[in-house]
Amino acid sequence: MVYRFRVILDAEEDVFRDIELLENNTFEDLHNAIIQSFGFDGAEMASFYVSDEDWNQGEEIHQFDMSGTDSSIKLMNETALDSVLSESQTRVIYVYDFLKMWTFLVELADIAEVEEGRDYPNLMFAHGQLPDSAPDKEFVGEDEDAGLNGDFDAFDTDNFDDFDFDEHWN
Repeated sequence: MVYRFRVILDAEEDVFRDIELLENNTFEDLHNAIIQSFGFDGAEMASFYVSDEDWNQGEEIHQFDMSGTDSSIKLMNETALDSVLSESQTRVIYVYDFLKMWTFLVELADIAEVEEGRDYPNLMFAHGQLPDSAPDKEFVGEDEDAGLNGDFDAFDTDNFDDFDFDEHWN
């Protein structure tokens, strides 16, 4: 079977690619198809995250094993698309370059039959141009009301009583 994906840059402007891969291709194959179709050089690290219908980030599928001994992590080159994605689980988030945070919403749009004579992966359609820099992201914690939300002026840095640590700790 062929998995048809729509890969959308999480930005205000419409920028997306439609890509086909075989169901037994790996997430590394999908990663390579994404970086090629958007024109990245592939020199930066990336990860996929299993997502629910509301695009909430779930389990990570790592590009490299940097855990040392944790054999439970999923790696892109060892994880087949069909072992994670199905008609009921269609969404993953792809993050490329953790310093710039290029974020893409990847959705399994269709499962189709293999077409004779077609090479896979296959870029079916490209729309929009990648901007010069990654779109800005607003990161919000789980309990938005509990924190300062970026208002660091609310702390009086001359009065350490506001902080929950001892100023003479060493």
